Amino acid sequence: MVKLRARCILVGDAAVGKSTLLQVFSSDGSHFQKSYSMTTGLELVTKSVNIPMSIHSVVMAASKNIQIRELYIFDVAGRDTFVEACEKLCGWPCVGCLVFDISNKNSFSNCQQWLERVKTHCPGQQVPGVLVGNKSDLTSRREVEAVIAQEWAQNQGLEYHETSAKEMQVCEAPFVSLAQTYYTLYQDQLQTIQNLI
Repeated sequence: MVKLRARCILVGDAAVGKSTLLQVFSSDGSHFQKSYSMTTGLELVTKSVNIPMSIHSVVMAASKNIQIRELYIFDVAGRDTFVEACEKLCGWPCVGCLVFDISNKNSFSNCQQWLERVKTHCPGQQVPGVLVGNKSDLTSRREVEAVIAQEWAQNQGLEYHETSAKEMQVCEAPFVSLAQTYYTLYQDQLQTIQNLI
């Protein structure tokens, strides 16, 4: 049996809600912690993910005895003083989750720097991922329009999601998307190998 395990790096500015989003996701939407201390290094969360697949994909997975198991999600501190050490600890990620706060335009502007940091840390590697606009419950304080974030994400080859960790809305979708992306990459690599045989 093949058990797939994907390494995911979760990055973004401090206080955009990365840890809260991850907590809601890992608890299956049953827990929202009202007060958090800032992440001061690197936190690892492991979560099994069910991936919705087409009938063809299900047949392929069953015939090859493939089991989609876990995302290893590395929640990286948003403060620069901790980032370098964290990058060395987590190694090369398979997929990435870039988070910003929709009510904080600077956190969105800094996404480019975070993306470049991931690319620099993974030279020669393609790290597919998602862009997440968190705190969608703060509609009256919105500084980043969804269409702008969507366009930027598309230009970077990222899928865009808006979430509200506080309201526990759509928190699973970005991570399911990452797991699906990883599974697709696995299938593509497997097909490439089979074509060489």
